[in-house]
Amino acid sequence: MMTQSIETREGLPQEMTALLRYYPRDSWPDHPNFAASIANWMGAHATFRALGEMIVEDTERFLDKEMEQDLYLHRIGRHGNALVHSLHGHHTWEDRKFFPELEAADRRFASGLEMLEGDHVGLDGVLDSFTRAGNRMIQLEVLDPSQLRDEAGEVLKKGGTIRRFLDRHLTDEEDLVVPILLHHRLRG
Repeated sequence: MMTQSIETREGLPQEMTALLRYYPRDSWPDHPNFAASIANWMGAHATFRALGEMIVEDTERFLDKEMEQDLYLHRIGRHGNALVHSLHGHHTWEDRKFFPELEAADRRFASGLEMLEGDHVGLDGVLDSFTRAGNRMIQLEVLDPSQLRDEAGEVLKKGGTIRRFLDRHLTDEEDLVVPILLHHRLRG
């Protein structure tokens, strides 16, 4: 098992980039094996990144008093819930169906896929922490509104952690997975 933590990783380990060298990122959309299913999978990743960004930006705007409290709480509840539930579903599917399919196609990358599954476990903890902070903040609207801004600061920290985690994980995941899909003509 690869032990490189997502917090210290600066990209895929070199042994996991063998196919990426033959299938560089900028060539993917024009590759004949780049199927709609790959574009859809990457589209889900783009949505996760956008939701993470919205959470951070909305919280910053609220803390800077550029967004009304009611609108902020509505948006954070809606976008936070969408992000958490979508990520859990997406990663469950990857771990149970998608990654085993990729590993069967090319066992050279089993340790990289295992590393990505480990990221998913770490992400569960990050999402749980964010959910607790977000729920607490929403409850404070009724229980003690004077503490709401302090808790929003916690939501901002957790949102920043999610954003950084997703940036590293999703980039590494795409850089490992898409070349395998292109090389082995999978998901076409």
